[in-house]
Amino acid sequence: MAGGGSVGLYAALRLQHRLRRELARGAIEILVVNPEPYMTYQPFLPEAAAGNISPRHVVVPLRRVLKSCRFLPGELTAVDPKARIAEVCSLGSKEAGSPPNRIPYDELVLAPGSVSRTLPVPGLAEHGIGFKTVEEAIGLRNHVLEQLDIASSTRDPDVRDAALTFVFVGGGYAGVEALAELEDMARYACRYYPNIHPRELKWLLVEASNRILPEVGLSMGRYALRELRARNIDVRLETRLDSCTDRVVALSDGSRHRTRTLVWTAGVKPHPVLASCGLPLDDRGRLRCTPDLRVEGASHEWAAGDAAAVPDLSADDPGPDGRLPLCAPNAQHAVRQARRLADNIVARLNGRPLTDYRHSYRGSVASLGLHKGVARVFGRRLKGYPAWLMHRTYHLSRVPTVNRKARVAAEWTLAGLFKREIVSLGSLEHPRAEFESAAGAAQRPDGPSRPGGS
Repeated sequence: MAGGGSVGLYAALRLQHRLRRELARGAIEILVVNPEPYMTYQPFLPEAAAGNISPRHVVVPLRRVLKSCRFLPGELTAVDPKARIAEVCSLGSKEAGSPPNRIPYDELVLAPGSVSRTLPVPGLAEHGIGFKTVEEAIGLRNHVLEQLDIASSTRDPDVRDAALTFVFVGGGYAGVEALAELEDMARYACRYYPNIHPRELKWLLVEASNRILPEVGLSMGRYALRELRARNIDVRLETRLDSCTDRVVALSDGSRHRTRTLVWTAGVKPHPVLASCGLPLDDRGRLRCTPDLRVEGASHEWAAGDAAAVPDLSADDPGPDGRLPLCAPNAQHAVRQARRLADNIVARLNGRPLTDYRHSYRGSVASLGLHKGVARVFGRRLKGYPAWLMHRTYHLSRVPTVNRKARVAAEWTLAGLFKREIVSLGSLEHPRAEFESAAGAAQRPDGPSRPGGS
């Protein structure tokens, strides 16, 4: 199992359950390879950034959940489909500078997920902030609170204006939910900054298409747009980021905005390791898959989620080229594909026919901040508090393990009873900074003498 994200975790969980007797006898082994020892439940990242959920409850520990599987911390680097060999660079071999481990396999699940899709925009690499990992979410929370500290303490109007201007690029789930939750948090935090009024905060959402949140439908997307603009959030549709050099954001509509915060959520792309797997890829770099989730032309390689181009059998009409459209790269497809993939592997081992993946659309939900949201569930449209409650209920039901569900529910309950925490812990990102500074000063000729020295 190459990858411990949504596909890797849910597929391994299913295999662990379906093959428990074989695992107990030692007849088979399930190996899960992932760089981190946890799976990040990404729909909760905006709430973690806003402080509604502790970061440790946004992640699922793989070793604890996959008790019957063997976990190897490392990264897949290459695959030889003919020899059925996977090359894995483990953390130990990376530290020692050793060559990758060559691991033989009977069945290989390729689920490395995706990485942020960036564009060659001048200044983006220097000033952009991503929003795909829990580290980025917590880093962004600390950054936003730090900007309030800077604005409240500076006398320079240009620095203050830049600190209070927050630009988000990308109007999908990640961008809209992150902006909405952080705007909620920052507006609340302003009550503890007497010299900052919430109206001074400038929030700008940049989207290249003519709508936001396309996943929830046209009417709910329009409602979300009205809701954001009613909160004094500047939403620029059909607009692109041209540059962000010297902390000045230049947009395609000709406007320029001085800012210290630029959040990039404009899409993802398949993990680049897929290019070294020797398997067929589509024009977007995803593995071409059959409806039963096997890689095209391969017998023992499987894929699902963001890394896989899987035909959507539930689509009504084929595209202009006569082919069925592909399943969208979202969490709903990833979780359901993972279960179907695991069932097909079990069927393959038992000599039974495989079953195609077919998705039954149930709906989409999105949060727009505390007590606000939009949803389209089983054809019904919800907005405001009911949609927000549906958002929380749905995602709570999707979190793996009862233990994790209980912890998240308890945190939500406590958050409703007590005030928000608005403390910035930016030092967590550089825990050795003070030690290094002190050690460097002690080693300089003009630095302070060491303790005990004459």
